[in-house]
Amino acid sequence: MSGKSEKYTRFEIARIIGARALQIAQGAPVLIEVKEKGMDPVRIAQLEFAAGKVPIDVKKK
Repeated sequence: MSGKSEKYTRFEIARIIGARALQIAQGAPVLIEVKEKGMDPVRIAQLEFAAGKVPIDVKKK
């Protein structure tokens, strides 16, 4: 993934991608250019995360 993924655990990454995929599946705008029509929301969320465009952050205590 990107350098941004270094600050998250693999569990946080899974949660972020899952939450973003749900948003996309429910009609949220996609923040990257999608070349394939009908691409899986999870794949789109993974690509957004890799590009550093996911508008979700994890607050740690």
